[in-house]
Amino acid sequence: MMNSCLYKAKVMHHRLAPKVHRFHYNVFMFYLDLDEIDSLSEKLKFMSRNRFNLFNFRDKDHLQLPKEKPDTSQNIRAHITNYLASNGVAIGNGRIMVLTNLCTLGYQFNPVSFYYCYDEAGQIVCSIVEVCNTFLEMKPYFLGCETLKDEEFKLNTTKFFYVSPFIDMDTNFDFDLHIPGEKLQVKIDDYDKDGNRFFTSTLSGRRKPLKDATLLLYFLSFPFITLKIISLIHWQALKLWLKKIPYHKKGDDLPLQKEVYRPYN
Repeated sequence: MMNSCLYKAKVMHHRLAPKVHRFHYNVFMFYLDLDEIDSLSEKLKFMSRNRFNLFNFRDKDHLQLPKEKPDTSQNIRAHITNYLASNGVAIGNGRIMVLTNLCTLGYQFNPVSFYYCYDEAGQIVCSIVEVCNTFLEMKPYFLGCETLKDEEFKLNTTKFFYVSPFIDMDTNFDFDLHIPGEKLQVKIDDYDKDGNRFFTSTLSGRRKPLKDATLLLYFLSFPFITLKIISLIHWQALKLWLKKIPYHKKGDDLPLQKEVYRPYN
């Protein structure tokens, strides 16, 4: 039985302060078993790996340990297991699932991906949240077994990353990740330095089969989805700017941008 699937989902953002701003939009996301990607690429007409298609999983788009030169000889599973080892976790041949967007007709922008990592006994042991900004920088957040309770990973941690020009770098992410099943439930809140929640975002959806007919339907229903996502980010940023929300330039507070992968020059 194949582990990989799709989720038809809704993204919701709600800013509570300093001014209220709320929006939502419909998306779909891939939930892939990393060990199934090659066979899916052979089986499906509209999805490939590292090859142009309607949907293309590109290993280079995902997490790699920082090096002077990126190591393109290894695939994403090797990079994830190396990252897990740097955090004291070994899963052997255990399953790794990733919730993500794929490169669509050659264009890729993926604001966040979620990894769910299992040991060889089939027990989930940790999660990784891979956050990207519009400068194509990346920062992973590790959620170990101590953050797991009742099928949910929960972690409150300082962001130290330039995600939005309308949010400080030293505010806190509060992750609440349900292990995906028939339903998808992800929540990420932002808290200020005084512990007040000022922003909440949710990703909720339902499992759908990963097959060519569904891929074609979603391509037509959500055309150029990765381009849609980056366009909506800039459209909502314009609205925030018009509301005169405090703005932070990329070059501001560089010491608060810590442990950034693929740093923008």
